[in-house]
Amino acid sequence: MLSFILAATEIPLLSDIVVIFGLATLVILLFMRLKLPTIIGYLLTGAIAGPYGLSLVDASTAVDVLSEIGVILLLFVIGMEFSLKSLMAIKKAVFIGGSLQVILTIAVTSLITYAFGYEWNKAVFFGFLFALSSTAIVLKLLQETGQINSLSGRTTLAILIFQDIIIVPLVLFTPMLAGESDNILLSLTFMALKAGLVIVLTILSAKYLIPELLYRVAKSKNEELFLLSIIVICFAVAYVTSLLGLSLGLGAFLAGLIISESEYSHHATGKILPFREIFLSFFFVSVGMLFDLSFLIDHLLVILFLVVLTVVIKFLVAAIAVKSIGSNFKDAFVVGFSIFQVGEFSLLLAKEGLEYELLDPITYQYFLAISIFTMIITPFVLKQKENLACRVLNIPVPKKIRARFGEKINVPTGQVETDRLSDHLVIIGFGLNGRNLARAAKRAEIPYAIIEMNPETVRVEAAKGEPIMYGDAANQVVLEHVNIHKARVAVIAISNHESTRSIITNIRTDSQNVFIIVRTRYVNEIEAMLKLGADEVIPEEFETSIEIFTRVLNKYLVPKGEIDDFTHDVRFHNYEVFRSLQGDSGSTIALDIPEINFAGIKIEKDHGAFIGKSIKDINLREKAGINLVAIKRDGKTNTDIHGDTKIKLGDIVYVVARPEALEKFEDDVSIS
Repeated sequence: MLSFILAATEIPLLSDIVVIFGLATLVILLFMRLKLPTIIGYLLTGAIAGPYGLSLVDASTAVDVLSEIGVILLLFVIGMEFSLKSLMAIKKAVFIGGSLQVILTIAVTSLITYAFGYEWNKAVFFGFLFALSSTAIVLKLLQETGQINSLSGRTTLAILIFQDIIIVPLVLFTPMLAGESDNILLSLTFMALKAGLVIVLTILSAKYLIPELLYRVAKSKNEELFLLSIIVICFAVAYVTSLLGLSLGLGAFLAGLIISESEYSHHATGKILPFREIFLSFFFVSVGMLFDLSFLIDHLLVILFLVVLTVVIKFLVAAIAVKSIGSNFKDAFVVGFSIFQVGEFSLLLAKEGLEYELLDPITYQYFLAISIFTMIITPFVLKQKENLACRVLNIPVPKKIRARFGEKINVPTGQVETDRLSDHLVIIGFGLNGRNLARAAKRAEIPYAIIEMNPETVRVEAAKGEPIMYGDAANQVVLEHVNIHKARVAVIAISNHESTRSIITNIRTDSQNVFIIVRTRYVNEIEAMLKLGADEVIPEEFETSIEIFTRVLNKYLVPKGEIDDFTHDVRFHNYEVFRSLQGDSGSTIALDIPEINFAGIKIEKDHGAFIGKSIKDINLREKAGINLVAIKRDGKTNTDIHGDTKIKLGDIVYVVARPEALEKFEDDVSIS
């Protein structure tokens, strides 16, 4: 007992750490059993332990410091998993999309706040607060779901990066709004020069200094030294940016970008992740500690109204900003549903507002309640963002507006005649396997229904008369809509392992008689699927090995008859044929290597010599030696290529050219 008292006296923060981690463990265990996001558990832990709860934690300043370390490590890891090349490829999204989102949010929020009776300077400051979103929460959730490198994920990251950059001038503008006489123009000029210096140092370090340093450290084969080097790089760059008056988080992100250019980035990420999780938990706890539950209860209706207003405005503004840089409506809405919340940097800026009397204590509590409420609902909204985006797309739109945007906005849900469905086939997922299965069922006159999550696919196939509906088959209501309890066979042909498990469980909840066939990626997943209730599990590994080698032979222009014979032998003898390309006769397949290749290349950059310009203007064939055959955009393949055709971000272009021309073209339009 005495030793505990002495320890608490010498290290005051120690007791707070014990309380926070102990309480967080209990809360997170409960939340995991209830299948609720752990982020909300940390927020609740802070609310319980904080000054407005049970007052279990005293050293709130120290907790804030630990939480700042968590944000630094989060942005550091994000930077390592990104790259300078990737960042430059989306500079249009960063600077145009990001600036539009911030400026429009400030403008709209200022007008609304001014209408509520606030002075114009306070109204503009409110615009500053609501223009920023939560980098920590959004990026953590995108990382967990593996969506950080999707088109919408990269656009979301781009806007969040711009917000982290813009926080510096917003802080500089705050004293001016309060009537201070600082020379803001001079401060902004110095800030721009310092930012330019940091970027130059980052590029030079990424190219010359850090790779050589990490090579020598890795060569020592000392894991402790490697970890120490990574941590020093992270905090050193963050410290330098803070000395220059820039954000600590921005410095950490730049440090991650520096390491991402080396071959040691993946190993470094694995080393840092455990520390990031520990310190990041302090951030969410520190936010929860600001929550005054009694104030929330007393003003609940007003707060809920302001939360809804905040979500709607930020969603619409973000969607407009993303659409303006050339994205389609679905991606614009997905990004809008990702960054609708108020961010952690807004909380830091709000403290500045209190000091300069731009916020009074009551308004500050309203702002905190709105911020934390939007943070709490963020995990739920991000989990359903694709579904929510499609629901918005389904809102009836007048034909004139649809024609004005030049894009089909509505997504039909598809028509499935549920009354006639009995003893039928249910196809879940309408990719290649699902399409082939539907064709076979139609030819055999087997009744079938299709469930698909891609709205573009649903729209196109529904127009063709396919019995297809939009929905998540992991949802019991969707399965009931296709009369799953009356079906004879259900085929699950999707790639998501977790979703497949949920679908099997839900089907078995409705019926024990449906014969379930599952496509899975790996052989080692078969046993788990069978235990859940699948009747047959077909692994892709074996069939893929056949398909890959068949395509290799096809690339070498081997006659189709010989390829068919080879495929038959593989299926008959299993993998034995792969040990030799010689048959029983000992004859060898002759190869004839072609001089040109056909390839599909995804456009991942939003700028460049070939992007956003018509084919006749860029002289694609003459300048690049590329023949454009077709373009796949928004799920539809267009082979009608003419002089006015433009290549856009997100397109998949199908081209014919010599190998060296293809390689150069891919470097120009893709992120390798």
